[in-house]
Amino acid sequence: MTSGRVTGFSNGVIAIAITVMVLELRAPAGTGSASLLAQLPLFSSYVLSFVYLGIYWSNHHNLFQAVERVNGAVLWANLHLLFWLTLVPFTTAWMGENHFAAWPTAVYGIVLLLAGVAYYILVRTLVALHGKISALARALGHQSKDKLSVLLYAVAIPLAFAYPAAADALYVTVAIMWLIPDRRVEKNVAR
Repeated sequence: MTSGRVTGFSNGVIAIAITVMVLELRAPAGTGSASLLAQLPLFSSYVLSFVYLGIYWSNHHNLFQAVERVNGAVLWANLHLLFWLTLVPFTTAWMGENHFAAWPTAVYGIVLLLAGVAYYILVRTLVALHGKISALARALGHQSKDKLSVLLYAVAIPLAFAYPAAADALYVTVAIMWLIPDRRVEKNVAR
């Protein structure tokens, strides 16, 4: 089986998640700056989540450029990732509507953590299918940035209960780390 259907389906799911998130944004009730500022937490959470979904979409795209074939295990690993990504709109709205309170911020981090773990599982499943000496495996290397991201999420989740703003800062830090797409696969595919 080729990877085209997997990427097409994944693109659609991520696009729907982004659409659901934007539908949660409401126009301010009033016409003044105070009513606009009241929407700032929800808008901020939307921006952060849009960036995250964009990062996953971009890296998923780059990853599947080097994929020659998929099997059932890859399909399930990909669905596992998509499951967590489809929860991003829910946690985004909950966190934004509650002004980055402890529980919503922690649950947001749990979803990010589990999406990160799911992406790692997807990558490992693809490497297992293509072989440890494949171009894909060589391109991915040790995935230190992936592991660091998961570690930062794991630190941020309990931190959210004491210092939600610090947890949010860690989520932003991870997003900044990934703003530039992972080019390892792209470079190796071009060779």
